[in-house]
Amino acid sequence: MPVHPTAIVDPAARIDPSAEIGPFCVIGPDVEIGARTRLMAHLYVDGHTMIGEDNVFFPYSTVGVASQDLKYKGELAYTKIGSRNKIREFVTIHRGTVGGGLETVVGDDCLLMTYSHVAHDCRIGNHVILGNSVGLAGHVTIEDWADVSPFSGVHQFCRIGRHSFVGPYSVIKQDVMPFSLTSHQPEVQVYGANAIGLARRGFEKPVIESLQTALRLLTRSGLNTTQAVERIRAEVPACAELEELLAFIAASERGVIKG
Repeated sequence: MPVHPTAIVDPAARIDPSAEIGPFCVIGPDVEIGARTRLMAHLYVDGHTMIGEDNVFFPYSTVGVASQDLKYKGELAYTKIGSRNKIREFVTIHRGTVGGGLETVVGDDCLLMTYSHVAHDCRIGNHVILGNSVGLAGHVTIEDWADVSPFSGVHQFCRIGRHSFVGPYSVIKQDVMPFSLTSHQPEVQVYGANAIGLARRGFEKPVIESLQTALRLLTRSGLNTTQAVERIRAEVPACAELEELLAFIAASERGVIKG
């Protein structure tokens, strides 16, 4: 495998021969790196970290380092990163803890922009975008195709649903409903369905209209959540995406952002 002479790679690390380790990278003994993954330069990868295939790590990121959680006492924990991700400059991804299942997970085909932070025990799905300087506190779940815009922060244990869009400078303290457009203008609230994003991904117009109607009932009707859900079930044309939205709300422990 191509390893720059300035890189420090522990002999016990398991690195595919087609992977590339650039200048001044430091790779710990319990690291696994898959085929054709490229570490450009100045990467620090530590702990029990498993990285899949065809990823690109830009300079000055740290992956798999110990959690900042004060309860973490060095217990065996993991960092798992899938395939075809782009991890940009100064990204930090921390390993899991006992309190969160002992692993931090990033799926496939994600883009983590500069200075974004993935704390302990976060679980990021596939095709997720984290904008510049997005901060995820511990135990955050971000589902597939979600897009979190720059300079947003997400509180511990919050969930961000599938195909949702979070606008810039948002402070997320409750769950973000799937398919929703949620932003901070001037306070965090829902502005309906993520219609443009859904259309770009091939969702049919009747589905988008059902989601739009449901989200308006949830956020603009003056009804409480229980009343709004009853009206949605009675009045809005059913579809799988609508059922997913209602199931997400029913499972929420922190409540959902409505505005």
